[in-house]
Amino acid sequence: MFSIRLDYPNEDQEVEIVRRTTGAEPGEVSVKLSAEQIQAFQSLVRKVPVSDYVTEYAVRIVRATRPKDNPTDFVRNYVSWGAGPRASQFLVLGAKARAALRGEPTPAHEDVRAVAYAVLRHRIVTNFNADAEGISTDNVISHILETVPADPPSGG
Repeated sequence: MFSIRLDYPNEDQEVEIVRRTTGAEPGEVSVKLSAEQIQAFQSLVRKVPVSDYVTEYAVRIVRATRPKDNPTDFVRNYVSWGAGPRASQFLVLGAKARAALRGEPTPAHEDVRAVAYAVLRHRIVTNFNADAEGISTDNVISHILETVPADPPSGG
């Protein structure tokens, strides 16, 4: 669902990681959530209502990743393959989860935007032009979030 980028640990953190994972003592493992609790949370997130407005915004963002569906030269010049329908699904589910964690009754377009990088970055394939010019998938996502309006196009 998500591609989360993590940076390298600092030196002290890395030393601690090596100490904990290379010694004779096995690390302690404790259960934080049971399988039933995880399933209950998943079910709860799916029950969070979402407006058509937010769903349509998520779909417009995903469709804008596809060179044939995007009217901007930026995407047509730098993307060879855009995200599919699962990205739209995960944008909505991620937005629902974020809204629930924040205590909101329903997600807003800001929730979709907040999960967009994690959902889209591994679903967009940039081309040689992008590689040659140092354009990353995050650059593509930034462009899309800047150019796709949260308000639906008039007349549609």
